[in-house]
Amino acid sequence: MSHQPQAGTAPSHTGQKKSRAGKFLIRLTAIATLGGLLFGFDTGVISGALLYMRQDLDLSSVQEALLVTALLFPGATGGALLGGPLSDRIGRKLTLVACAAVFIAGTLGCAFAPDFGTLVFARIVLGAAVGCASVTCPVYLAEMAPADRRGRMVTINQLMIVVGLFLSFSTNVLLDQLIHDPRAWRFMLGIAAVPAAALFLGMFWLPDSPRWYALKGRFEQCRQTLLLGRDAATADHEYGQIVETVKIDAQESRGLGAELRILRAHPWMRRILLIGVVFAVAQQTTGVNVVTYYTPTVLANSGLTNSASLLASVTVGITLIVGTLIGIWLLGFMPRRRMVLIGFGAVAVSHVCLALTFALPESTVRSYLILVFLLCVDSSMTTFLGTSSWLILSEISPTRIRGFAMGASLAALWMANAAISFLFPIVVGAIGPIPTFAIFIVFNVVAFVFCARYIPETKDRTLEEVEEQLRSAEPARSVKQTV
Repeated sequence: MSHQPQAGTAPSHTGQKKSRAGKFLIRLTAIATLGGLLFGFDTGVISGALLYMRQDLDLSSVQEALLVTALLFPGATGGALLGGPLSDRIGRKLTLVACAAVFIAGTLGCAFAPDFGTLVFARIVLGAAVGCASVTCPVYLAEMAPADRRGRMVTINQLMIVVGLFLSFSTNVLLDQLIHDPRAWRFMLGIAAVPAAALFLGMFWLPDSPRWYALKGRFEQCRQTLLLGRDAATADHEYGQIVETVKIDAQESRGLGAELRILRAHPWMRRILLIGVVFAVAQQTTGVNVVTYYTPTVLANSGLTNSASLLASVTVGITLIVGTLIGIWLLGFMPRRRMVLIGFGAVAVSHVCLALTFALPESTVRSYLILVFLLCVDSSMTTFLGTSSWLILSEISPTRIRGFAMGASLAALWMANAAISFLFPIVVGAIGPIPTFAIFIVFNVVAFVFCARYIPETKDRTLEEVEEQLRSAEPARSVKQTV
């Protein structure tokens, strides 16, 4: 016999539902952000592994650069280009499952590579997983999160990226102490198979995103998924917005080449896509990944031993974690756009200090001053840009082409990352560190001006409200907000 809830018990039921919704969102975030952890670990671990690869494989400087950039281009670039359309077609969930499988294959391929060529190929495979996850994880989290928790949930992915970086640096130091063998790099690269397996298994317990269900006409699953992470009133309101948005010109979203047809038909979407691409590239012109990949090498070249350089690089990981935690806290009350502008300004100032430090006479003090200002670059980037920029990219991308738009933006990001990472040691060798970091200063000033002109404010709005603003407003008003 069924019983109707009494009026007096409603608050209790409401509290239970909120508790269940909160637990579901925590579980979802913990599982999905393993993709971010793998992203960070696999991009950061090479910094320490190179010190051993150089000895074990007798690598040239060009081969070292190739190993670093193979993960970025064509690996992560191709993965980002594929990941966006793939997540639009088979879903965010299955795409993350596929990413996890490729992570496992690429990691084991790196660990057991018999020669340099196989190692490069395995790094490309691993890069494809990194690129695909970098697109899909923020989109999945943004589409699953209620508007009031979206900032925190998406930036937890950024936190997991920097945790992955920290774990890679810490693992490198630990293995440096435990394994006195040039082949220690195989263990450094292979350990990432563990979180990759956890991501693969965990995603089977989660649903796909409500926006993707709606795009595929599966509206009941859309509503049921919304109810897992929201109260009924909020879910009903958001469900109505989603249905209204996806039914607008729904025929455009069908068939091959749908994204290109949509872009041709809607100039405002082309404009937002271009803004996203330039904004993604601007993240890389901060030089943050130069710090990530080359800190041990830069410090070793400045006079520190390999072990001291590896140990010092752990401070980079700690800085990234602390900066991200502060950034997540700031996102609770600071507008996204303001954080972006502060970030580019602070990074530019840090590069000025770094360039001036290289002018000092060579000494141990100079080496540690270089480390301090490298950490300033990292902390400025991570606190203000790292926590907000991935979030903004996922928020401004229109629903019908969100996967495609994120894929295009992240592909551009990875190509810029690869180009800067490959050219950095070559340019430093050709013109010296001071002019090299002066170039980064110019890049960051240009990025500041671009963001002041074109980046919109998205805080405390549902994705559908952001899209409606960008769709309906005049171009100048659609992107210019007060700081």
